[in-house]
Amino acid sequence: MKPSKRSHVPAFQVMSITDEIARRRLAGHDVVSLCAGEPSARPVPGTLKPAGYTGPLGTTPLREAIAGHYRAWYGVDVDPGTVAVTTGSSGAFQLVFLAAFDPGDRVALASPGYPAYRNILAALGVQVVEIPTGVETRYQPTPALLDAAVAEHGELAGLIIASPANPTGTMLGRAELAALADWCRARGTRLISDEIYHGITFPQPGDPDPRGVSAVELDPEAIVINSFSKYWGMTGWRLGWAILPPALVAPFEALASNFALSPPAPAQELAMNAFTPETYAERDAVVEGFARARALILDAAPALDWGTAAPSDGAFYYYSELGPQLERHGGATQYARALLEQADVAVVPGVDFDPVAGDRAIRLSYAAGEAAVAEALERILRFQAG
Repeated sequence: MKPSKRSHVPAFQVMSITDEIARRRLAGHDVVSLCAGEPSARPVPGTLKPAGYTGPLGTTPLREAIAGHYRAWYGVDVDPGTVAVTTGSSGAFQLVFLAAFDPGDRVALASPGYPAYRNILAALGVQVVEIPTGVETRYQPTPALLDAAVAEHGELAGLIIASPANPTGTMLGRAELAALADWCRARGTRLISDEIYHGITFPQPGDPDPRGVSAVELDPEAIVINSFSKYWGMTGWRLGWAILPPALVAPFEALASNFALSPPAPAQELAMNAFTPETYAERDAVVEGFARARALILDAAPALDWGTAAPSDGAFYYYSELGPQLERHGGATQYARALLEQADVAVVPGVDFDPVAGDRAIRLSYAAGEAAVAEALERILRFQAG
């Protein structure tokens, strides 16, 4: 018997490359990975208590703690009853898309962008409208681009934004995010804001929003999705959350109770330590390390001699066209394969993030830290000189 048509979505290449890295390391290769967006510094858990199911939307203390985080970082009051704890941000996206959209609805997102948005929506029968972006809009959607998308495809049921974005690291300022929120409100388009890289930012002195702007500051009907994976470095604990408009709480809870029963209880227990002054200080120190790794890449950019690169405002990604290297290798996929095989450096070709023009670009993740980035850059420069 054949698999379902909805399962015909591309695999996430980052995870496939991660498997190849593991195979090469088992074979004795010293691989430096600038592949996955996974911080190298992760909290060490204490002794966890025996855990049973929690409520479908998580424990009340954790939902209250998340609401307190929004007061502390953004100065906005969030009703803990609208906070839904999920099995990673991936679980949040699945449940949000199911609760918010019907098959055949059109949902827009920027390209290049995180491929799971596109693939989850497609598996659910939602029509994906990709908005091509470039350096002229700092790789973010704009009201003008959305107007053009509506003219070509019809009205949009939803818009997904990410700031800081994967793979580009670019951010929306308060004015740009407000303009998109206003556009969505006027059109009746549901705004979904992916904020999982908030806190991993590199602001200029005096920036009024040093950790990023949350959509809940600007639109009470916006859906915000976040995670403990990036700023807090808890990737394997698989814990995220969504902030929902009140009308979506009950549908979301009904879906969550059937799809996952409850988020992981041990991870929720550990996450209660995420919002202490000590933990914030610890994680900010990790972000300072990301900043040093980022500086190494920016300083090396002239020697790398690649093409146009996205402004790396936040997250831990550097996304760049390959420029002269395209002529030598024929495309980013071939470049990445040769780099791994000949120099034991893993990077991600842009086709994961942009199916149309992505094979001209690669993404470097500097989440592995300063030492790994320094070693990788030396190897890349030797590889390109060979």
